[in-house]
Amino acid sequence: MEPLQKLHPSFKFNGLEFETSQEIVLFAKQLKENGALHEVAIAKFIVKWFNDKPHVKVKTSGSTGVPKKIKLLKTDMVQSAFATGMYFNLGANNTALLCLSAKYIAGKMMLVRALTMGWDLHVVAPEKDAITQYDNTYDFAAMVPYQVYHTLNALDKIKKLIIGGGVIDPDLEAKLQTKTTQVFASYGMTETITHVALRPVNGENKTNTYTALPNVSFDVDHRGCLIIDAPNLGSSHLVTNDVVTLHDSKSFEWLGRVDNVINSGGIKLHPEKIEQLLRDFIKVPFIVSSLQDQALGEQLILVLELEDPKQVAEYRNVISELESYHRPKKIFTLSKFPVTETGKIKRNNIKDLIKGYN
Repeated sequence: MEPLQKLHPSFKFNGLEFETSQEIVLFAKQLKENGALHEVAIAKFIVKWFNDKPHVKVKTSGSTGVPKKIKLLKTDMVQSAFATGMYFNLGANNTALLCLSAKYIAGKMMLVRALTMGWDLHVVAPEKDAITQYDNTYDFAAMVPYQVYHTLNALDKIKKLIIGGGVIDPDLEAKLQTKTTQVFASYGMTETITHVALRPVNGENKTNTYTALPNVSFDVDHRGCLIIDAPNLGSSHLVTNDVVTLHDSKSFEWLGRVDNVINSGGIKLHPEKIEQLLRDFIKVPFIVSSLQDQALGEQLILVLELEDPKQVAEYRNVISELESYHRPKKIFTLSKFPVTETGKIKRNNIKDLIKGYN
């Protein structure tokens, strides 16, 4: 890849401009030595972005297993950046906010988009209330749901926002309806170089359907799981474990993870959908899971993050309102849920812990 493709002449980093790739690499090396923790991760990526290797190594989140390192071609990362730019009509001199960790793909790709398309990038620490401390306004930003919750009062500073790294619960989605920001839920993974599909969360185009980015198409396998075909992003026929309702080759509705599906008495249940029904009534972290059961095969359970197990009683009335096949048969508590570095709840770890208690 030619250096010019890696660095657009209009790119700015917190107001700083760079005429050559050598200049920005020197800046990154200095930042690596003297910067804050989040800046060190950014500096390391910039140095790797401008080296002679055709790829960069990135780490998966580990939400469905042990985190692993994979190689992504820089040419594919540029294709992904421009696909996002095309979808949102973004180009040179647009203002953008980086408030995600550059240790992971979402943060890295914000850098790639800015570097290659010439954005004016404002970089801040990846804190929960990242934008509340600044008066800047932005054309584009990406956040995780936890950050959005804590920046609702300042969200109007952003024109277009993508949310990834976790499911947007109904309570948060309801709060976003009054915002002037155009908000989109993103679907993707490290292997697809962040998002390959988006759905509008608010405004007149609000929908539960995800639509493909340019040059991406979808299919399903025999399990009803999504297959992604994104040859320009290095992902041809990528079989996922996400159960979907496929509308056509360019759109789908996400139902849940196939490895989370619970078969209780012959009825296949998606815990993510049951969790959506409960989120309005349960304000502590929780998951719907299962335990082996001789009669049903699998028994639906609710696990709450509670310091005091005696508080369980107040949640029994909540679950009694659900349809019988959606109703957890038992409630368990943990004082603290295990989570990944990016804040995703480790469902399998929780399930193993509950098995040990049962």
